[in-house]
Amino acid sequence: MKLEIKIPSVGESVQEAVLVEWYKKDGDNVQKDEPLFVVETDKVTLEIVAEGSGVLKILISEGQTVDIGAVVGTIDTEAAPAPPPEPPKEDKIPPEPPVEPEEPAVPVPEEAYMEPEPAHVRQILSPSVRRLVAERNIDVTAIAGTGPGNRVTKGDVLLYLEQTPQGAPRMKDVAVSGREIPVKPAPSLAEDVTRKPMSPIRQRIASRLLEAKQKTAMLTTFNEIDMSRTMAMRALFKEPFKEKYGVSLGFMSFFIKAGIEALKEFPEINAFVEGNEIVFHNYHHIGIAIGTGRGLVVPVIRNAGVLSSAELEQAIVDYVDKIKNNRLELADLEGGTFTITNGGVFGSLLSTPILNTPQSGILGMHKIEKRPVVVDDEIQIRPMMYVALSYDHRIVDGREAVRFLVKIKECIENPELIMMEI
Repeated sequence: MKLEIKIPSVGESVQEAVLVEWYKKDGDNVQKDEPLFVVETDKVTLEIVAEGSGVLKILISEGQTVDIGAVVGTIDTEAAPAPPPEPPKEDKIPPEPPVEPEEPAVPVPEEAYMEPEPAHVRQILSPSVRRLVAERNIDVTAIAGTGPGNRVTKGDVLLYLEQTPQGAPRMKDVAVSGREIPVKPAPSLAEDVTRKPMSPIRQRIASRLLEAKQKTAMLTTFNEIDMSRTMAMRALFKEPFKEKYGVSLGFMSFFIKAGIEALKEFPEINAFVEGNEIVFHNYHHIGIAIGTGRGLVVPVIRNAGVLSSAELEQAIVDYVDKIKNNRLELADLEGGTFTITNGGVFGSLLSTPILNTPQSGILGMHKIEKRPVVVDDEIQIRPMMYVALSYDHRIVDGREAVRFLVKIKECIENPELIMMEI
């Protein structure tokens, strides 16, 4: 019996996908629920697992664009697994009489002539990744993996090469997955260029960003927040919070709750423009922007206004886990009414976030930095954060946008207001 391996449907609006990478080779034995390959659409990246055990037959090679529902391979469930290769037979050679050395040799450990090998160098790499690593002679330990279990994918290697055009760190005869890769002379990269097609997700991101710039009257206003009291509250309750709920207390839950309080006072920022009408939402589906190796995705926490801090933090952790394991679904990305993005995790001090259309507002958080500020006519050192609100000026006036940020500032600088729902 042969099981067909098909590209699954991920939503009515998605008609095709790119088969990014096979984890197995043609003819390999696979087990049920074992990851087989990764597909990428213009919205999500998914890891497809085997529906049965047997011998894999690959029909579509990686890198090709295929329609939803297309058969890309089969699994022969009745085929016998390939027997392991027999060890080579050793010829029996009669032992020679022992020869006494003139002087006893002092054994020198082989490790003395070798550089220590990092523990995670011998990670499992796909054939395409091993081939690319060997061709470019790259040190895979310098690459952050975005695949399942932090596995380094072909896309990770290509992105790393793109970001280091002057040459990546070279390996020194390091073994990768059991293969010895000899050191090759580094080619001259003075005029070298690399071209690769934009991934579907990157094309979608580019289209959405261009649409936001062209079809909205986007404007950005700024403010700064003294993080002292929120940081003190987080430090005080961090350990008991994790012991009780099993999840860490971060800053994002504070800003989600503060944002919802501000949206309640200024509902235009939680509304959409549809033709000549303004659609107000009496609920708060908050999108959380999360950066990945393939681009920015914005999963949505639905009805965030009725969730506790622990439920908000757990929802974020669950989404991060789904993204790392390529389990994010199209439904996870739909229906958001407002977005929060935190560039501070990457070290951003200040930025102007772009609207996630058709939404009318997006809040940008940034890194916390100690700065001198005036408090009660005295100069003090306080942990400060710049915040930015980009908004659609067609339905949100500047006054409302400024007051929105002031409300968030009040809630974060006085977190008791959030707790008491004042």
